[in-house]
Amino acid sequence: MKIYKTQEIKNIALLGSKGSGKTTLAEAMLFECGVIKRRGSVEAKNTVSDYFPVEKEYGSSVFSTIFYAEFLGKKLNVIDCPGADDFVGNAITALNVTDTGVILIDAQYGVEVGTQNIFRTTAQLGKPVIFALNQLDGDKADYDNVIEQMREIFGPKVVQIQYPLACGAGFNAMIDVLLMKKYSWGPDGGVPVIEEIPAEEMDRAMELHKALVEAAAENDETLMEKFFVEEHLTEDEMREGIRKGLVDRSIFPVFCVSALKDMGVRRMMEFLGNVVPFVEDMPAPVDTAGNEVKPLADGPLSIYMFKTTVEPHIGEVSYFKVMSGTLKAGADLDNVTRGSKERLAQIYCVCGQIKTPVDSLEAGDIGAAVKLKDVRTGNTLDEKGCDIEFDFIKYPAPKYQRAVRPVTESDAEKLNVILTRMHEEDPTWVVEQSKELKQTILSGQGEFHLRTLKWRVENNDKLPIVFDEPKIPYRETITRAARADYRHKKQSGGAGQFGEVHLIVEPYTEGMPAPDTYRFGNQEFKMSVRDTQEIPLAWGGKLVVCNCIVGGAIDARFIPAIVKGLMDRMEQGPLTGSYARDVRVCIYDGKMHPVDSNEISFRLAGRNAFSEAFRNANPKVLEPVYDVEVFVPADVMGDVMSDLQGRRAIIMGMSSENGFEKISAKVPLKEMSSYSTALSSITGGRSSFTMKFASYELVPSDVQDRLLKDYAEKNTED
Repeated sequence: MKIYKTQEIKNIALLGSKGSGKTTLAEAMLFECGVIKRRGSVEAKNTVSDYFPVEKEYGSSVFSTIFYAEFLGKKLNVIDCPGADDFVGNAITALNVTDTGVILIDAQYGVEVGTQNIFRTTAQLGKPVIFALNQLDGDKADYDNVIEQMREIFGPKVVQIQYPLACGAGFNAMIDVLLMKKYSWGPDGGVPVIEEIPAEEMDRAMELHKALVEAAAENDETLMEKFFVEEHLTEDEMREGIRKGLVDRSIFPVFCVSALKDMGVRRMMEFLGNVVPFVEDMPAPVDTAGNEVKPLADGPLSIYMFKTTVEPHIGEVSYFKVMSGTLKAGADLDNVTRGSKERLAQIYCVCGQIKTPVDSLEAGDIGAAVKLKDVRTGNTLDEKGCDIEFDFIKYPAPKYQRAVRPVTESDAEKLNVILTRMHEEDPTWVVEQSKELKQTILSGQGEFHLRTLKWRVENNDKLPIVFDEPKIPYRETITRAARADYRHKKQSGGAGQFGEVHLIVEPYTEGMPAPDTYRFGNQEFKMSVRDTQEIPLAWGGKLVVCNCIVGGAIDARFIPAIVKGLMDRMEQGPLTGSYARDVRVCIYDGKMHPVDSNEISFRLAGRNAFSEAFRNANPKVLEPVYDVEVFVPADVMGDVMSDLQGRRAIIMGMSSENGFEKISAKVPLKEMSSYSTALSSITGGRSSFTMKFASYELVPSDVQDRLLKDYAEKNTED
């Protein structure tokens, strides 16, 4: 195939809510440019996009699919993204390596939560947006209502390029106010009949044309001056004005299509080929050193690996974008992320499962390589002497967790290998081997997200697995000062063991003054601090140890052993076995034996003295609390609020945001276990939420009592 220059390449992300018709639109686009001779369908399971077994099983997209279309002398690289919010990682990846987002909206249901979420992401990344109203031939389609809704949510920057003459089963014609022509189709769609606008539509068409001309002129002073004088612009001038408006997000054009019947698709592709920005029109990406890297074909060669899949009959496929320079087949590159070397013996342009070998790809282009030796998603590969590295894709925090284990315990290692591979394919599947919880924790964007992983492991890898409720990473701390002493003495012939430790524990807060005097009952204890150790804990908080020994009651060489004993109990708290945090310990007295004292004796003495003091210091259990934001339609807000309050949530505030209500709350992690499923059930899938760790807070007394009882019963059983 032809090798396209950087200035001939356009990269586009195909986005939208689940069911909006992206896969069907992709088929129509490929058909229009001659890549495929016959359009497939989701129902027939023969589309270019949804070719993985799990996608055929579900009847919807799970992974993004990359394809190219050669059209009007340009190369359009398109990434078709899943619509379900659970697979948002694919859309985020696609938007980071493309330059324009085409957002499909189902004309029957209007702007959905998923639509808003993805639009919010385009705003964060500063990407141009084109809207396509699809399924105008649907029974419930209401074009005018959806346009009004879009303007309420996305603002006056929404500008109509086209409008239909009728919606529903009668949709077969539209007016294009950019070209000022009428487009109509026969029952099977395809090639349109293009004719003049009927007289009865001319007033509406002129009104919308004038609004479009004004929106295009606003982005160029020269065009604006001409518009004021002549009140019109040429087609080329309008295209230039719209392109500039797209780049700075001051205009969001709206197109009309029926992807199923292939109506309006070719006209939209003409716009993509003629008007949307080229790679070089967009702001240059920035590398990890903060330097702009412009897409110059004669620049230093650097490619970014943005996606990895394991595909049927092929194996591992690595997808990349040429960020700078020109990549040629057989190139030897340095993997600057992993410090290894890699040869790309063959490079491909991709169209779903079809891989077409090419000799070279210029800056801005997207391609693939197969079975690379040591490449992971997110790696940067450079030519020798180039030190560019990229790390610009940021994924949302997980919202749903499950503990995962194989049905057969001996398959644990095999499962870990599979999960590592899965994370490469979708970085929003996060795997953690939790030493604290003694579980493998699998995190994702929702219940459906993890259920998809389970399906793939069990059906593709033939490994049965089980999902369990994840344990909660509680913390333990104390709320007042307490003292204790413990003597460890053991004599069983030969050298014995002896160590005695006296200590005081108290809650630790950052910046608190050094210990001075403590009073317990009628006794007063004065502290003389010889040295202080501050030990930051990997799980949060600190252990502060003050050596207040005077008179050589305990030799300084035994203090590290006592600290080890304290850490033993900090790692397994006395109440529930959870990590402890934010404790200050003053070791102020003790005894030792000239022969029998050793490190193990003082480690055990320190551990047991700490346990006793901790229990006497009004200990409390802390639980992780998350900041949660829920976006819901107004009509179900009351139900969502009630559900949150039933989850021990503290409502922090409510506000309206682009047509949806936003509820901000603090919710214990324990109560968020199956929240994504519950929220979807309450709102009919019309809501979304985000959650982010906020802090550790005291659990209510009844919850603490239950946790202590459960821990005691478990230890009795063990």
